[in-house]
Amino acid sequence: MSVTLDPDAAAVLHAFREAGRPPYETLSPVEARQMYLAGRVVSNPEPPQIASMESLTIPGPDGLIPARLYKPLKLRQADGLSPCLVFFHGGGWVIGDLDSHDVVCRTLADEGQLIVVSVDYRLAPEHRFPAAVDDAIAATEWVSKNALSLGIDASRLLVGGDSAGGNLAAVVAINARNAGPKIAGQVLIYPATDFTMTHPSHSEPETSALLTHSVIRWFRDHYLNGATGIDDWRASPARVQNLSGLPPAFVLTAGADPLRDEGEEFAKRLGNAGVPVVYRTYPGQFHGFITMGKLLPKASDAMREIGSWLKAMG
Repeated sequence: MSVTLDPDAAAVLHAFREAGRPPYETLSPVEARQMYLAGRVVSNPEPPQIASMESLTIPGPDGLIPARLYKPLKLRQADGLSPCLVFFHGGGWVIGDLDSHDVVCRTLADEGQLIVVSVDYRLAPEHRFPAAVDDAIAATEWVSKNALSLGIDASRLLVGGDSAGGNLAAVVAINARNAGPKIAGQVLIYPATDFTMTHPSHSEPETSALLTHSVIRWFRDHYLNGATGIDDWRASPARVQNLSGLPPAFVLTAGADPLRDEGEEFAKRLGNAGVPVVYRTYPGQFHGFITMGKLLPKASDAMREIGSWLKAMG
């Protein structure tokens, strides 16, 4: 598939390449995390003003899970309770944290007029699969059980995330279908869904942009415990044969993204299973673009689209 970046995205990609940043796979995980966070400072837009941000600690399967609760200035409420998006950050299960996605979460809270709880799940390789999955499930269950004290309407609890976070959101939704709690919707932003990595977008030269084909393999090798995890649905939610009964989904992809075909195929399978799906693709953008609102106007467009969908969910 031929991919042409729009002028803004092409300029950003050129600037990143000219800066001579070392590839993540040449760094240690700790060094990669530091470089990733520094990049967010350069590309994040000014965050919207919100009413409050509160630090939380959530009991997890292996200790406390740090989290943040965001409330926007304009918060939708019914009988004093509000919808909530439990958000899982991207970063290949190796990098990323609450700070790297702080602006994203503030923007989602503002655009969706809802509470956002951002979850700082354990990272690999210090904590390999399924540690991140276990934390994501535990955090979502805790938010549901404590919804009333948090001002959250448990019947309007959604999950979402970008990239690795989109993977975790999809897995949490599938797990909740089988074991609870009730999930009202899922926001899957260029999600990773299939570790076989056999889709065409994993080999096209045009998709090896900021998220390169080689760094995806680096993330995979740090996250999984060898090839045995590839077919586990908790790592590859596309391995689930029956997707019926899952909550409505908003799925977003980018044209110059190695994960493009995974997201598109997963959206189609959800729709074929009778799940209400809104699918949006940004053909001239690359993986990670929604975090770059300072540099890419399309990032703001995408965040507004997500916010509109969240509001339409009730």
